[in-house]
Amino acid sequence: MTIFGQTLSRDLGIAQDLDLVDQSQHWVLSAMNKYGPELVTVLWRILGNEQDVCDVYQTTFLRLAHLENDHKPRHIKAYLLRTASNTAISLLRTRASEKKRITQASHDPISQSTPDQEISQKQLVNTLRAYVAQLPDHLREVVALRDLAELPYSQVARVLGITPGTARVYRCKAVTLLAAWMHKDE
Repeated sequence: MTIFGQTLSRDLGIAQDLDLVDQSQHWVLSAMNKYGPELVTVLWRILGNEQDVCDVYQTTFLRLAHLENDHKPRHIKAYLLRTASNTAISLLRTRASEKKRITQASHDPISQSTPDQEISQKQLVNTLRAYVAQLPDHLREVVALRDLAELPYSQVARVLGITPGTARVYRCKAVTLLAAWMHKDE
């Protein structure tokens, strides 16, 4: 198969000589040779872009080659088509989301805050800091690590010697308390 004058087997790495590959991966290369051209056709229909087709093709076969415990799928063709289509759709969704975000950002007016708004925001931040300081120690530690240090719950839990679920509960309690206190001030 030829794409823009280039041979598909050369560009996408379809193996012509199985002797150059580790014995345990022969089945992956056989799948590339057997199902690769059909997979490219499907990807062209979904993506319509040579670079994206090549990227998704490569990702699909890398996932196949690196399955856990060298687990060979029962239906390789179905696995390849499903993995490739899911990867292609994810790529398209990501691109659409990025495009939407960029378009939205270009149409949003640049907000210019007034001195009164800046003072109000600083007061709000100071009030919130004061309330965080009043939280019980276990809640304050979780808020500090999760929200200020931006650590994932697993690391927060490890640092504090609690489970990730407990860290989530503590943060939820802290946020609830802070919201109640802030609402009371309004």
